[in-house]
Formats: sequence, C-alpha cells, structure tokens
Amino acid sequence: MIKVLVADDQPVVLRGFTAVLAAQPDIAVVGAAADGGEAVRLARAERPDVALLDIRMPVMNGIEVARAVTGLGAKALMITTFDLDEYVYEALLAGASGFLLKDIRADDLADSVRVVARGDALLAPQVTRRLIAEFTARRRAAAATSLTPRESEVLQLIARGLSNSEIAAELVVTEHTVKTHVARLLAKLGLRDRTQAVIHAYETGLVRAGDRDPG
Repeated sequence: MIKVLVADDQPVVLRGFTAVLAAQPDIAVVGAAADGGEAVRLARAERPDVALLDIRMPVMNGIEVARAVTGLGAKALMITTFDLDEYVYEALLAGASGFLLKDIRADDLADSVRVVARGDALLAPQVTRRLIAEFTARRRAAAATSLTPRESEVLQLIARGLSNSEIAAELVVTEHTVKTHVARLLAKLGLRDRTQAVIHAYETGLVRAGDRDPG
C-alpha cells in the first residue's frame, strides 16, 4: 500500500485529489493539508511514501515542504496550474521526483503517484520543455563565467563582427593569439563556430543590439 500525503491550499483541488487517490485499491491517503506548515507536520507524523504538493502554498511553499519531506524519506511530487512556473528548476533541486499540472486526468494522477513511489522520476511534457530551457540557460551562464577576461573580450569583438585580424589589431596581439582565444572560448561554451558564438553573446547579454560595428 502506497501512503500518500496531499497538500494544496485550494479546497476543491485538495478534496478532488484526495478522493481520486483514496479510491485506488493500492493507495492510502494518510493526510490532507491546506498549507505547507500543516503538510510538514503531517509528514512527520504519518511518514508518507509520496507527498503530492502544490508548488504555491501559504506558511511554507512547495519547495520548502519538498526539502522537508524528502528529508523524512518521502518522495515529493509537485503539482501546479502553471506550465511555465519559475519554481520548476528549484523544486527539482530541492529533491522533487516529479512535476505535474493540475489539469491532469484522474487515472494519470494515480499512475503518477505509483511511478514516483517506485523511485522513478516523472515530468509533464510541458514541464520537461521548461526544464530543458532552464538547464540550458544555466549551463550557458555557468560556462560564460569560466571565460577569462580576455576570452570574454574576444567574444564581444566576434559578436561585433570583427575578423581575427581586426581583433588582433584591436587588442594589439598576434592573429595566432586571437585564434587560440577563439578556439578556447568555443570549446568552453560548447559552441560549434563563430556564428553560434555571436548568438550566444546576444542571448546571454554580453552584447546588445546596437553594439555591432557597422559594416
């Protein structure tokens, strides 16, 4: 039997999810909480296998509750109305095993609980897209911070449309040195060529529209 705790500050949603899960022969709802603080208290008392948590709740939000319940050995399954919720990445970092939208069908909700209870991860397709985009942006930002000041300067000049020889003249270095900087920054950022470097520079705000030298 899978012991489940449900936490949501919307009474209709809380009752609906509780009823759906309680009707399953292999699931027992051991607690229903209307806020994050109550959810943590119930988790400590009932030790659920899975905690179904609204991402936005009073007292403690879903991320804080996820950290607490996973520390107690429960799996956290987050649920929200927002497919682009800004807390998706943080919730997964907090230990959540899954992320679903509130418009999920009843049968899919019960199946999701079973999947998470088995120890597998589960993400709604919309959330997967959001997570990939967020991860990519963070990876790029982290990579950008690994550039040396000179490499960052070279990247800015590439984005402004300068050739290697023009960059060499601008920085008063040899063209060979510029080629070395370009090769290193492309490798660090995981970029294929100068075109991708230009796109990266604009996407990360290293240069802005209007910074590019006129042709």
